[in-house]
Amino acid sequence: MLTVKIFTRSEKLPELSQSNFFHSTELFHIIEKTPGQSPYMAVASNGSGKIVGHMLAVLRRRGSWFPPYIFTQGRIYGEGEYTEEVNKEEVFGVLLKSITRQFRRKLCFFIEMSDLSQKMFGYKHLRRNKYFPIHWQEIHNSLHSKSPEERLSGRMMKGITKSYRMGVETREAENEADVHAFYKMLSGFYRMKMRRLIPPESQFAELHNSENAKIFITIYKEKVIGGCACAYSEGNAYMWYLASKRKSHPLIHPDRMTIWKALRHAYEHNYAHMFFLDVGLPFRKNRFRDFILSFGGKPVARYRWFRFSVSWLNRLLSWWYRE
Repeated sequence: MLTVKIFTRSEKLPELSQSNFFHSTELFHIIEKTPGQSPYMAVASNGSGKIVGHMLAVLRRRGSWFPPYIFTQGRIYGEGEYTEEVNKEEVFGVLLKSITRQFRRKLCFFIEMSDLSQKMFGYKHLRRNKYFPIHWQEIHNSLHSKSPEERLSGRMMKGITKSYRMGVETREAENEADVHAFYKMLSGFYRMKMRRLIPPESQFAELHNSENAKIFITIYKEKVIGGCACAYSEGNAYMWYLASKRKSHPLIHPDRMTIWKALRHAYEHNYAHMFFLDVGLPFRKNRFRDFILSFGGKPVARYRWFRFSVSWLNRLLSWWYRE
């Protein structure tokens, strides 16, 4: 018999395993400190009271003066973390049900779950809780079998070398001023992109101070023209946020230089893969996705799951995206 308890305050959290950064108490603390966001840690215990699994979900408030809108969104990265002796999908189903019920009570407009370890993981439980899947192409670069250079075309490598010769530098953010410059550029890049929510600057400051995250910035003539935020978990690297001023600097390719630095860093620190957490909407033609693939990555077919609180809208979208 499994029981689930949901924690919303860090001082109440039990001791949990910390293998997965996206479901860790560290990220819980970071979210808790972030204005407009609330963490929910669902913890499953067996009949003996032993913790057998946990899942971190985030409730995010989204709004804007122009265009005017406000709503809350639930966000979950991956399926959670579990002990080896349990049926992972069974515990996942119990945790998912509890989180979904909790977010419904909070009038959450929709919940989005992505980056599950396998395409079909938790399928029946997600369907049972009225989530619907959208086919999504994800990309990851393998770093354990070949170096990043071996996966690049000669033309791409020449372009990177040329940008370095022109004075472009990409490095880790070193202080608060670097983080602020990165955030200013990032928020400007996503200002008119309603689909992507950018957290407040304070969250990036916390990530900068974490041992499980890095912020990289690309500099040209003493100005930040590109950058990304990466997280590191279970031996893999994850590119979480990426932005650049590529349109105003087309000849030096700040987006390419930023990704290249992050890939090199992950390879040099023995991470097995670099996962790109968002390569855009799943349209047949997607320039950004093609750009990411030019680094030698592998496209993987996945599902991204959604659930809207408005019943008729959820049914309509489920029908529209039916398989």
